[in-house]
This record gives sequence, structure tokens and C-alpha cells, in this order.
Amino acid sequence: MKRTPPRLFRPLAAATAATAVLGLLTALPSSVDLATEPAASAANTATVFYYTKTKNWAAYNLHYAPDGGSWTTVPGVRMEAACTDWVKKTVSLGAADGLQATFTNGSGTWDNNAGKNYDLGTGDITVKDGVVAHSDPCAGGGDPDPTPTPGDGKKATVYYSTETLGWTTANIHYQPAGGAWTAVPGAGMRPACTGWWKHEIDLGAATTLKAAFNNGNGVWDNNRGADYALGTGLSTVKNNTVTGNADDPCAGEAPDTKAPSVPTQVTAKADGVSVVLTWEPSTDDKGVAKYQVTRTGGTRGTLVTDVGSTVFSDANLEEKTTYTYTVKALDTAGNVSAASAAAPATTGERPPAPAPGKPLGTDPRKDPIYFVLTARFNDGDSSNNRGGNQHTKSGNAANNDPMFRGDFKGLVNKLDYIKGLGFSAVWITPVVLNRSDYDYHGYHGYDFYKVDARLESAGASYQDLINAAHAKGMKIYQDVVYNHSSRWGAKDLFTPTVYGVRDSQWSWFYDEPNSAFEYDGLTVEPKSGKSYYTGDLWSTAEPSGNTCVDWGKPTQYTSPEGYRIYNCQWPSPTSGMFPKALYHNCWIGNWEGEDSRSCWLHDDLADFNTENPTVQNYLIGAYDKYIDMGVDGFRVDTAVHIPRTTWNRRFLPAIQERVTQQHGAEAAKNFFVFGEVAAFVNDKWNRGSVNHSAQFYTWKERREYNADDAKAALEMYDYEQQLGTGNQPTSTNAVLQGNSYHTPDHSKFSGMNIIDMRMHMNFGDARNAFHNGKDSDDSTNDATYNVVYVDSHDYGPNKSSERYTGGTDAWAENMSLMWTFRGIPTLYYGSEIEFQKGKKIDCGPSCPLATTGRAYYGDHLQGDVKASEFGKVDSATGEIATTLSQPLVQHVQRLNQIRRAIPALQMGQYSTEGITGDMAFKRRYTNGTTDSFALVTITDGATYTGIPNGTYTDAVTGDTRTVTDGKLTVTAPGKGNIRVYVLDGPGRIGSAGTYLK
Repeated sequence: MKRTPPRLFRPLAAATAATAVLGLLTALPSSVDLATEPAASAANTATVFYYTKTKNWAAYNLHYAPDGGSWTTVPGVRMEAACTDWVKKTVSLGAADGLQATFTNGSGTWDNNAGKNYDLGTGDITVKDGVVAHSDPCAGGGDPDPTPTPGDGKKATVYYSTETLGWTTANIHYQPAGGAWTAVPGAGMRPACTGWWKHEIDLGAATTLKAAFNNGNGVWDNNRGADYALGTGLSTVKNNTVTGNADDPCAGEAPDTKAPSVPTQVTAKADGVSVVLTWEPSTDDKGVAKYQVTRTGGTRGTLVTDVGSTVFSDANLEEKTTYTYTVKALDTAGNVSAASAAAPATTGERPPAPAPGKPLGTDPRKDPIYFVLTARFNDGDSSNNRGGNQHTKSGNAANNDPMFRGDFKGLVNKLDYIKGLGFSAVWITPVVLNRSDYDYHGYHGYDFYKVDARLESAGASYQDLINAAHAKGMKIYQDVVYNHSSRWGAKDLFTPTVYGVRDSQWSWFYDEPNSAFEYDGLTVEPKSGKSYYTGDLWSTAEPSGNTCVDWGKPTQYTSPEGYRIYNCQWPSPTSGMFPKALYHNCWIGNWEGEDSRSCWLHDDLADFNTENPTVQNYLIGAYDKYIDMGVDGFRVDTAVHIPRTTWNRRFLPAIQERVTQQHGAEAAKNFFVFGEVAAFVNDKWNRGSVNHSAQFYTWKERREYNADDAKAALEMYDYEQQLGTGNQPTSTNAVLQGNSYHTPDHSKFSGMNIIDMRMHMNFGDARNAFHNGKDSDDSTNDATYNVVYVDSHDYGPNKSSERYTGGTDAWAENMSLMWTFRGIPTLYYGSEIEFQKGKKIDCGPSCPLATTGRAYYGDHLQGDVKASEFGKVDSATGEIATTLSQPLVQHVQRLNQIRRAIPALQMGQYSTEGITGDMAFKRRYTNGTTDSFALVTITDGATYTGIPNGTYTDAVTGDTRTVTDGKLTVTAPGKGNIRVYVLDGPGRIGSAGTYLK
């Protein structure tokens, strides 16, 4: 994963860190009164507003139980009319801080939040189509002014556009000039017409006002921290632009009274105790906003659920029970279609949990790797999509593109696409439960023992993915992180408690604690209405054992929004918040220095003290779980930031021991571990530092060090640094002896292979990559295991921050080199069609993911594909057929067919001895009855001398040569094209294409 050098907050300690991070969030307006004392807690009452327009019930009842109390008698208490499309009920909670609630028409139809009940807090609460917010939707009908002025005051009519925001409600928080701000979240606005909300304000004697807008759930539009300046009369606010004295944006639009068309072809299919419901999209003159699915049957009563797609997954149902589903369509004005025809489905028995898998256990060099960011590859289940607290700010909301979009189900559905390309291993990003503001990539681990629920769905658990891949002869390589956790620590090891206070400034950020709720990234915490709930992370009272300095004391600093900053309000390595035994307590200073292994890389990457046995056992135990599930290998993130001694003493032996114990010695031998030892220079040794060079990590230690791992790391660092680059181990494991293959010597192998950073950095030109790669092979234990790629989720060649854009011919040439030279060819998802070429790979939440190299790829995969053999597609329909027709796709398919047929290209040693030509080499692999010898040239012509006599056949053209004098000459095949003359070879492999011909 790419590491951005940290912003060094040391002079201002935790206060400055909090300022910087809070600036990432969409927050309250800057003009809120800066109270430094917590506001008085709200009265223990709740006024619950319920939206009626999409239900059209004859009666509305609130059935509830105060937290810790008893439920009302069914059907609950009758709700009363509040304002247009809303009913309400105010209930007393006593000492409780909230309530559990459901709603019913009193005649057997219920809204119980898809079986989970609504978990509501105190104060004004709205429940609208399953969305909980905190506002009074009827405030506009009363007296909204904070300081009302009798008489004929000035009037302001404000229209606010949510067309690109996706909000289901809108509030205006405002301050007349010379007056006070409204209480957060402000006054509820009323829907005026499609995409517009309206509110009228009596300004008294004032002629201007400041305003900000929010959705009632903590997401604000405060004009990028400046607030909006409005005047009297009619003003519109759209996309951060204010238009004064504007025309009524709804004047020319006739009220939308036409309902969408009735959903058709509603089909319900049961699988065990789950049902998948699908239907054809409805049409509407203004656009369909969502669908309302009604389920009847079983013992749990009627269930009504709102969904945003034409697929509904209903899981954990009763066994052998018939359920009936109908679907209605709703438009943005709230018009509801008639119900669809009913679709029944009868569940079967609850299926047993999928059996643990077993690694395929074959030589990893046989398996080209396809690398996917799971959350961005393909969406198989929209119900687990989540946008997080950066959804709007990032611009993802405007693109209907939540950061967590792809999932295991989507990957399972497209394994045949990957197999059809010819790849037999899939490298996926980390699967552990993450916790961060922007954590879709998986590198902010929070619960290392739990799979992130945003990636799983019914019938498509992580175990299901592993098993499905193995059934197709494909491996799963899991990205793992040993170096760091999320900024919130690691669950069951250490999670910091920060200082927080729910006052008038911070209540939007610090959600109400809910002891009955456990964060899993997916489930929406009912009181806050968020899946990115923070109620378990903070405390106003100083926690027991606190080591953070000046806990909760206000500082002289304020956030960009103007809020008072408190000490210990945000995780930081230098505040004393993290125990030194478990976490390192410093910021990294020198990326090629000793502190790179013992300090934080960034403020959202809390650096484990991996030299501590407690931390080691936590991580070993976590990753044992995934070994037991049958994964085929680990890609190790940030490997360079852990001392080699710790890898060699602890983590690598633990992996081998567990695989051997669970799956046998052969599986352990071929369990593929490859580390990211990032080096962004073209040197053989990274800036002269052996400790920070990729090949260094492929070796065992050469002497004994102190029994204490922390001391051993320092001893090893100094010892190897003093020996320098000229006294490091060397190897001939990747190189032929003349024309002969020799048994490699792996006795000094550490157990960790590497990503070939040097080739990666030089792939701006294939020739540079070839010559630079060769130059480092004698210092690598066995370079035939190097993982080789052009670009990735972090960088392009030469430390470019954009996806590779060298052109299709250059891509073809790079691929031809990767698939025939030593090492394991690896392709980042979408590169087969030059997906997002030239786009910035990663910009965090400062721009939409759709504009980056981590964009969603599933649009190119729509349709069906079947592949029974690697590199060959049996059938394809829809957009995926267009994707598969691209020239680079056909190029990589044939390269995979050729590589798979010639063992020398998979596992062979190589040599350039006796060869003229730029990218030309010979390779040989001998094992038992297998003896594979190949002559390769890429783009240019070549002459081979001193080679064995015999019959050579080109795998590309089928051309046959008989060598009697140890010499073979090949003319230049052209840019990206290759010749592979194989001694006693199989002949022509595959069909001619744009590049291989």
C-alpha cells in the first residue's frame, strides 16, 4: 500500500493532529458558538416523527421500549398528525437514553427495520423510509426563528438543492445578522419539487443571514467552511453557488403526481434459508428513486424494506417456509406505484457452514497473478455497499459510487473472467475488518480476527470465495498487514479511548454510546443512523489507566470549523495514548533509516510494536485463521517496516508451522509469501541501505543476535549496515550454468519472496526493466519467485502516481517481457484494457474514486462469461464480451497459454550468455522426466550461440529450425511481439493476434 510521508504534528502534539484530521471531515458550520463546557444533557423524552407518504396506512402506531425497559402492549401507542406526510408521538423515557421502536398499522403490517427494530435516541427524531435522522420535519410550520421579532419583519425564502447529494431530508441551520444561531441541526426544510427543499424565514429587522445545511445525520454543507451568505427575498443554493433574487426553481415545474410504472418480472429464488428477489426496472417521467419490497409469510409478520437497486437479498429466514414478495416503485416526489404481481419462494434447510479449504499446494511460479481491490472490482450484492463518512465530501455520492462497492460475491461471479484471461491466482486486498474514515482498500485493520462484513453476503463468505476459486483450479493470495493497525488500534489487543464531548460543537462527531451495538462496518447503528458509528471510541470521563498527557484539557487551538480542540481528542503516537509495549510511539523521520521499522507511517496507521510477544501472538493467531481456511499464500504489506530479524524469528516460521500442521509439508513448501519491500529508486541497493532493499528480506540471518527482539533488530541493523552492500549473500539460483539447469540452493532462504520493485520502477520502458531486473538477481535468494508488475494500487513506473499510460504497444511489450522472463507475471485489475490509464491512482477522499486508478471496474464486466480452460473463453455476452475483445486481452490470453505450456517459462533459470540481442535470453527447467529449454527474444532480433543441437519450434508462429552447429538466428518480430523457440517443443500455441503473430 502506498505510504504518504506523515504530516509531522509534533510541535502541537495531539491538538494539532486533531485539527488536521478533523479538517478531512464534512463538519458543522464554522460559526457555532464556541462553548468550552458540555451542554446540558437532553431531557429524557423523544419525539418520534414517522413518514407516511410511502406507506399510506390507515393508522400509525409506535410500539417501543425505553432502553432497559419493557415494551408497550401491541400494537403500541397511536401516533398523531404532525404536518403534511408526517405523524409524531412524544414519549417519556424516564432515565433511559433512548428507545427500541417499531411501527405498525395496527392490522398486522409492520416496519421493524428489516427485523432489527429501530434504535432511537432522545430529542426530535425522524424515521423516513428506513433512514433515521435527528430533526423536526415540521419546524417550518411553526416558529423557526431563534429570536422572533413581532410585526412585519423581513422575509427570506431559501431553496436548497440536494440533487447531487442523495440526502433524504434537509435542514437549514442559520443566523440572522445580529441574532443567534438556531439550535443544531436547525429547521427542517420541506420538499418543494424534484431535487429542491424549501424554507421560509422571518428575519425580523435583519436583512441578511448566514446559513449551513445538513442531512440530520451529521453530514453538513457549510460552503467549505465559509457558511452561506443570504439576503432577503428568494435565494437558491445549488452546488455551493448562491443566487440572490432568484426565480422560483419549482415555478416552471408542474407538481409530480404520476407514479412510476409497476415493477415487472419479479422473481424470487430460494437458496437454503435465503431468498434473492429480482425484477425489471420501473420507468418514471422524473426518475425512480427506490423500490419498496413487502414480504409476507413465516412467523415474523409482514416486513417492508426499501432498496435502491433491482435486487433484494433476504437472508436468515425460517426453514421450509413459503414467503411471498411484492415490489412497489417510488419516485423522488414520493409517488408510489401499485404493487407488482406476487412472487413466492419456499426456503429449504439451513445449509451447513462451508467446509475449510485446503491450499492447492502447487509451485506458485506456475500461476500468473491477477490483482484486485475487492471493494472496487465487481458488485455482486448491493446490500453490503457502504459509503462511510466521506461519501459526500469525496464526490462518491454524486456518482452513486460508495467506496465499499465490490464484494466477494461479485468476485465469485467473475472468476471465469479471470480464468478466461489465463490467470490461476488472484491476489486480493486485506479482508480483515477495517475501521477508518476511508477504509475500502483494507489496510486499516481493526479486528484482525473477523472478515469485513462489507465484503461478505449470503452464500458468498470469504470461505465461499476460497472454495469457489479452488474448484476452478485458482489460488487465493490474501494481502496481510503485520506492521500496523487502524488509528483506532486493534480490537482485543488495544483500542484507544479518546476524549470527546457531545456539546453544541461536537455532538455531530461523537455518536451516542450504545453498549448493545458492536461495530462491524456494515450494520447501521440505529441511534446515529450510521454504519461508521463512533459512540464506542470516546469518553468524557478519563478512562482507567489513561496515559495520554493532559487528558481532555482545552487547548488554544481550534479546528478549521472553529471548534475548540482538546488534548487527547485524536489518536497520536506522541501523546502517550498508545502503550509503548504494544505500539511504537514516534513519527517516522528517515524512510531509509532505522526508525522506519519503529515509527508511525501516517496518522491512520498505528504502528505495532512487532518486537513484543503479545503483539506477535495476536497477529500470528489472527493469520492462522486464514491459513486454516485454505488460502494459498500471503502478500505481505509494508514488510520493510518490520525488522528482518522479527520476520525470520517469529512470523515466517509461524506461517510454515501452521500450514504444515493443517495442510501438510508439500502445501507448506508451496505456500507463497511475497513481501512489499518498497524501494522507489533505480539502485540495486536502496540508497545504499541494505536493510531497506527488497532482496535483503529473502535471506536468513548470518549470526545470532540478542534474545530480546527489539535489541536484536538494532544489532542486526548495525551489523548489516557496517558490512555494506559488498558483503551481502549472493545466489545463482535464477541463473543457468551454461545451458544447464542446476538444483537451486534454498538453505539460506528466509521464507519471504519479494515484489520486484526494481523492475516495477523501470517499466516505463521494457528494456530498462529487463536490464535493471537482471542486475539485482545475484543478491536475491531466488529471483524466479519474484512477483513482477508494471503498476499497482500504489504507483506506476518511476514512482508515478498515475496508472500506466505508455500506450498499447508499450503495454504489449511489457507483458511479453513479464510472461517470458524469470518471475511471476502480475496484472493490476483492468490493465488488460488500459483501464483508467493516466488517471491519478489515489487521492484519498479529496476526489471521487471514479476519477482515479481505483475506479469501479464492474461496468466492464456486465453480462455472462464461461471459461473451462485457462486463457480461453467458452462464451460471453453483454459488456463483458466487448471487454474480452480488446487487443491486450487477447494478448495476455495467448501469453498465458504459451507460458502454461512451457515449463521453462514458468520455473526455469535463465542466461544471456552467448546471445546477441537486447531483450533476448534462454531458459531451462529440468525436473524428473521434464526437460524444457526455450530461446526467447522480445521485439528485437537475436542470435543464440553455443546452444544444444536439435529441433526448435516457435510457439508463436510454428516455425521449425534444426540446429546442428549450436547456433540459431531470429529476425526481429516487432514491437511487443516475441519468438519462443522451444527444443522439441509443442509447436504453435494459440491463434495470431494484434501483437503475437
